[in-house]
Amino acid sequence: QSAMAKQMAASVYTIPHFTVSDEVVMDNLIALRKNLKPEFEKKNVKLSFMPFFVKAMSLALTEFPVINSQLNDEGSEQTYFEDHNIGFAVDSKIGLLVPNIKGVQRLSLFDIAVQMQDIIEQARAGRVSGEHLKGGTISISNIGAIGGITATPVINKPEAAIVALGKTQKLPRFDDNDNVTAQNIMAVNWSGDHRIIDGATMVRFNNLWMSYLTSPEKMLMHLK
Repeated sequence: QSAMAKQMAASVYTIPHFTVSDEVVMDNLIALRKNLKPEFEKKNVKLSFMPFFVKAMSLALTEFPVINSQLNDEGSEQTYFEDHNIGFAVDSKIGLLVPNIKGVQRLSLFDIAVQMQDIIEQARAGRVSGEHLKGGTISISNIGAIGGITATPVINKPEAAIVALGKTQKLPRFDDNDNVTAQNIMAVNWSGDHRIIDGATMVRFNNLWMSYLTSPEKMLMHLK
């Protein structure tokens, strides 16, 4: 807990944060998850929305590698990482932990779900390995799992970006024909390191990431 406090303080004081906010229409993803859940359960794997968020993020990182880069402490050297080591916040009994899944670009949706389930169980039991807690390149904070609608996340230094996901709400929105319909909406808030990510790049990255969530069938094009 002390180490996390020091890391968060260092992030706030040394990284110029900027935020991009948007909302994701979740209807198609909700339907896909509903269809896939029974198949995952046959193999004793719980399918949450997080594996979709993680896989979509990896696909977007392939097109925007700067989001997967980091600056050194002096701000003089920028390193790009080939592997997408995507972290996710876990509310464990010993406090907030941000373990990560290594090499997401090589993993299937099922692989991600299996690893995430194992890591969460370990973290909540207070026995997550140190290997899972280091080497992350970008993070997701799913505050919506607890109930928050929006949040401005603090970057998990030395990473360059983090996204906070709010809870999904059924809200009135206009459709393409200007009719009011009920849609499942999730608010997303990105924080980026403004030293290496400009606003336009973050918005384009977010647009691509969201496109995989609103039309999840697009992810099928990238399955190996």
